[in-house]
Amino acid sequence: MSGHTFSTTPNQYCPFMPVFGAPAVMFEKGLGTELWDSNGKRYLDFLSGIAVVSLGHSNPVVADAISQQLSTLLHVSNFFANPAATQAAIAINELMFEASGAEGQVFLCNSGAEANEAALKLARRFGGRGRHVVVSAFGSFHGRTLAALAATGQPTKQEPFHPMPDGFRHVAFGDLQALVDAIDPTVSAILIETVQGEGGVIPASREYLQGIRKLCDERGMLMMVDEVQTGFARTGKWFGFQHADIVPDVVTMAKALGNGFPVGACWAKREVAAVFQPGDHGSTYSGTAIAGAAITAVIGEMRRINAPVLSRDKGEYLAEQLTKVAGVVEVRGQGLLRAVELGPKRDAKTVYLELLNRGVVTNAVNATSLRLAPPITVSIAEMDEVVSKIAEVLSEGVGVIA
Repeated sequence: MSGHTFSTTPNQYCPFMPVFGAPAVMFEKGLGTELWDSNGKRYLDFLSGIAVVSLGHSNPVVADAISQQLSTLLHVSNFFANPAATQAAIAINELMFEASGAEGQVFLCNSGAEANEAALKLARRFGGRGRHVVVSAFGSFHGRTLAALAATGQPTKQEPFHPMPDGFRHVAFGDLQALVDAIDPTVSAILIETVQGEGGVIPASREYLQGIRKLCDERGMLMMVDEVQTGFARTGKWFGFQHADIVPDVVTMAKALGNGFPVGACWAKREVAAVFQPGDHGSTYSGTAIAGAAITAVIGEMRRINAPVLSRDKGEYLAEQLTKVAGVVEVRGQGLLRAVELGPKRDAKTVYLELLNRGVVTNAVNATSLRLAPPITVSIAEMDEVVSKIAEVLSEGVGVIA
């Protein structure tokens, strides 16, 4: 490594595998909604690390909890228990009981992909040999690990890694009849997002989610809901499934659960979780003390500030202001997970890059839409500033396709 320096310039040394492309900015400090790059330039973060830093950067409650745990206990193997992870699992189960009325159990892990891998294995254990198929939706995103990628309904992401694992089937998102037609005796579960985040911030209808719940009840299948991006107040409720008044059998979560600390969890109803036996699944870093401290602090702080109500009210305000902007065709989403649709004659990536140049972090979630997911702690003044900058960029014709 001697003599090498980090560079984002093509053909110069970079220490990372080339899976993300060259980074646009190097950030070195964050506080609340604000970020500063290595040159000291200020940005407003309206992406939150993709719906992760929901309590804001450098949140003092979370930082203090992690700091204290660092000097107490970080990790022991799963041959043993530790108080921090136990408290975190209890906190998740209590929240899920309040949201669903169902008793459940948790598997703690490190990411959303791992949470979905646990759910997929649980579905296979539940169904048994010959009943292992999981049906999910086109446009969905469930992770980059191989089984989670196979469940992801985006063929272009799968193509370089064929053959995909067997046992996955995809149907059009929002089309209940297509889902019914895809079910046969080999299907053990349906895996669905309440809002397709990476698919363009597209909410599922209440009727669609209720129809899936009814279908699963009729056929004896698991309804598994991926709340990795939508969970923990992002949509204006603790979990996206609450908007449809349904009770899933399995819920996967991550992202905001750690406010930037890498955590994930797979929750299942107690009777469903019971199909797992010792040795069926595991992880060296399942339920570390340090992760447990982060989880408990996040849930506690979100309860204290009533995060779902804040997300709902601020999300409504943000959407209302965005709809007034000339050049905005539509505003989709729930709470503080929003897509700004620019229409087919505007390139969203060009707009995103110009906003970044002007100190606003968003992303082009697809060719024509920007995704906005600011921290739940975002201020009205910060939302007004970002809306003003979006209006400014669009009024100047940035990204217009001739």
